[in-house]
Amino acid sequence: MEAKQPPHKGLTMSDFWYPHVTVATIVEKENLFLLVEEEIDGARVYNQPAGHLEKEESLIDAAVRETLEETGWQVAIESVCGFYLYTSSKNQTTYLRCCFIAQPLKDTGATLDDGIIAARWMSYQQILEKGAALRSSMVIQCMDDYLSGQQFPLTSIHHSPKA
Repeated sequence: MEAKQPPHKGLTMSDFWYPHVTVATIVEKENLFLLVEEEIDGARVYNQPAGHLEKEESLIDAAVRETLEETGWQVAIESVCGFYLYTSSKNQTTYLRCCFIAQPLKDTGATLDDGIIAARWMSYQQILEKGAALRSSMVIQCMDDYLSGQQFPLTSIHHSPKA
């Protein structure tokens, strides 16, 4: 629920700072990982399927939706890999990323979002070799956490219905 007036007297909502909430999904199949090759500001970059949480959407629903929109793959979300706070050096925007672990179900062949060049299955080594072409340092951080076995149950996320 969005508050019209914050609880602090004399302050408006514009006096508060909020991070951009995003989701990302690690999808592994036969030791390959599903990445998105996309064009951002004229540069070709690589990222996990990821995007912004939409109003009144659960984190899990956002992860499923973004993965489908960016890769054409339907996935089943199995667990949480972690939460990551990142501030972009380019625009000073802070992102709070919830990274999920998912199993691939089906390539739907759907048309991909604008700006997406292709969905790519890549080995961990191929991802490392992309270096500066990775969208952010969160790509490798999430991968390393996943490969170390870090995961949390989906029951650790609570989504309250509207009051």
